[in-house]
Amino acid sequence: MNKAALLVVFCMTLFVPVCAQGIHFDSYPSHPRLLVKQGEEQKIKSGLAHNPEILRLHEYLLRQCDAFAMKPMLTYKKEGKRLLAVSREALRRIFYLSYAYRMTGEEKYLLRAEQEMIAVCSFNDWNPSHFLDTGEMTMAVALGYDWLFDKLSPDTRKLVKEAILNKGFAPSRDKRYNWFLSASNNWNQVCNAGLVYGALAVLEDHPGEAREIIERALSTVGLTLKGYAPDGAYPEGYNYWGYGTTFQVLMNAALESALGSDGGLSEAEGFLASARFMQFMTGTTGKCFNFSDSRESVFALPAMYWFADKLQDPSLLWNEKDILSRAELSFSDEENRFLPLIPIYGSQYKMKELMPPATKLWVGNGQTPVVLIRTGWQDGEGFYLGIKGGTASTSHAHMDAGSFVFDALGVRWVQDLGMQEYYSLEKENVDLWNSSQEGQRWDVFRYNNLAHSTLTVNGKYHRVKGFVPVTNIYSDDHKLGASLEMTGLFGGDLKSAVREVALINEKYLSVTDRVQADGQPASVRWTIVTGAVPRVLDSHMVELKKDGKCMQLIVDSPSATAISILDNVSKNSYDASNEGTYRVVFDVNLESGQGEEIKVRLVPATDR
Repeated sequence: MNKAALLVVFCMTLFVPVCAQGIHFDSYPSHPRLLVKQGEEQKIKSGLAHNPEILRLHEYLLRQCDAFAMKPMLTYKKEGKRLLAVSREALRRIFYLSYAYRMTGEEKYLLRAEQEMIAVCSFNDWNPSHFLDTGEMTMAVALGYDWLFDKLSPDTRKLVKEAILNKGFAPSRDKRYNWFLSASNNWNQVCNAGLVYGALAVLEDHPGEAREIIERALSTVGLTLKGYAPDGAYPEGYNYWGYGTTFQVLMNAALESALGSDGGLSEAEGFLASARFMQFMTGTTGKCFNFSDSRESVFALPAMYWFADKLQDPSLLWNEKDILSRAELSFSDEENRFLPLIPIYGSQYKMKELMPPATKLWVGNGQTPVVLIRTGWQDGEGFYLGIKGGTASTSHAHMDAGSFVFDALGVRWVQDLGMQEYYSLEKENVDLWNSSQEGQRWDVFRYNNLAHSTLTVNGKYHRVKGFVPVTNIYSDDHKLGASLEMTGLFGGDLKSAVREVALINEKYLSVTDRVQADGQPASVRWTIVTGAVPRVLDSHMVELKKDGKCMQLIVDSPSATAISILDNVSKNSYDASNEGTYRVVFDVNLESGQGEEIKVRLVPATDR
């Protein structure tokens, strides 16, 4: 038996007794039973009447459905190795149209949804070699099958059911494709969730296969759920919380609605707490802390409405209220296919009555420790500081341990360049997914430590398996921040390295690095990445300007070399453009065994 199979067997042994608890396979409601059961539409409609923000979104969904009539049916079209864009659009269309029919009863939405389902179920396959594509497509047609069951023609029901069995379930048993069962990342959640939807949709006709799929999911998804422990810091960062956690929510919610229980999945350590983590991942500029493979832009989090409902904590929707209050509603591919979750779980709340979180500090340990500080919850108000530890060896990670982002005066002064789109690298044959120490992944400019706001020693990449824990938390108004133990990143080039990043009296940011060379001399490079325009004022001071605001970067360490400004232009032809961003750097050269305290302040110009 291979290692992957052994791991699946181990996980089944470990999780089945817990996850099967409370689930009743022999008792379930008739269709529709996924998320919104028969008759529950009225509760959503009643909520819309006193919730203008969500009513506005509901009307947006109906307009989108009307616009689908002008679009051609989806066709089988891959981008590189992925059919994912087609699967996601299928999920968006079928989810919206099925929602629109259930909420309005208008036949045009039913007819178009049925046509969309026929189109994608007629594909030869759903691209199981990239099983995310199969998982999302299975969820798409299962939702339509369940929500529209009584109105679909018998031929359509037969086609869809056979597609779920043959294009979804069958390849999920093939060892060429089902490695996701032993994965600890978002693939496990997405693929299993899609298959569970298929199983719940065909439960009465194929009870044995459906139960097998559901029990297998319950047995294996715990590998990913362990990543939320102990506090809710999702190890893959902002974008992948939005992806993996949303599918986990969809799985949990469907199991509850169809089988009476999610088998304890929602009670996994740190899972429910991850909602607050995600809320604190948005800064005062409306940009996220985009460590690992994440983009800087913030998007709507429809799953957050489920968390607010589950925890009975509407303060979790504070950031979501702002997104729904935009002058013009528009949504990215990250969020748009999940939008019906908002009225389903959020129509009960009066968005104008929401209150912001009562705390300024959120701390999460685990695989990717983070400390997140937000001193104001109105746009542009107060400071935002995000600090991360962790390791480059986790899924989708960069060599960014020890890095931070910083917002003040409504401007992001210290930033993360974020992810580079995968296809742009894969089409150039970059070995992006080789994360070994010598892997080509680390030659991608945005992925290594040289282009992050952290320390670099002797010009080397961080140690991939080096781990940076949070060692101290500063939680009073005089000092809000954390210390990180960074020594493990440097492979013996430093005897010790401790970084402290903290807001002082909510006036300025202090960054202090206490470093000591080992048996050989060492050169320590200090770096921040910024989208502000930097100007060197003298050997130890830089002025940063952006959007009419000003920040002073002051180096208080006399042993530091003169500050330099570097562009972010890479020598690699495959690297993304980083136009409009810069690195502010200086070096501290240590003799053998020498210790040094490197102190830097970032001070708003009005308070220096």
